Amino acid sequence: MSDIIKLDPNPSNKCFGCGGANDAGMKLAFEQDNVKQRITGRFVLGERYQGGGGGMMHGGIIALILDEVMGKVSRFTGATAVTAEMTINYLKPIRVDREIIVEGWHEEQKGRNLFHAGEIRDADGVVLARGRARFVVIDREKYAADLKKEPVVR
Repeated sequence: MSDIIKLDPNPSNKCFGCGGANDAGMKLAFEQDNVKQRITGRFVLGERYQGGGGGMMHGGIIALILDEVMGKVSRFTGATAVTAEMTINYLKPIRVDREIIVEGWHEEQKGRNLFHAGEIRDADGVVLARGRARFVVIDREKYAADLKKEPVVR
């Protein structure tokens, strides 16, 4: 396995954050560092993602980015996990016209619960937002069977 794996948007995934099949989505790309056990991404999002004008990123978009990067940390264990709880600390306003660096990592596991953390930093390394989340490992086959019984309405 390569030390660094590029995680481009999957063209068949409809996820708003990282999917390639969602026309309205963000199509976020990440890198998986197998040596450091970290997921990272670098983005300049643009004015579309500002909240209330003024050039600062919407708080919901900040939460989405942290959820995406922390969720991808589950790749290191091979688990399929969903977000159960997430706490975000908004430390400084985040400009939509500047590059941000987002990073996620694993902190601990308790049974089916995976605890991951993440940060958004500016190009100088200043932490702008921090998150911690609990993800619950799910049975992929059971979930797929449930969707077959009751498909998502399109």
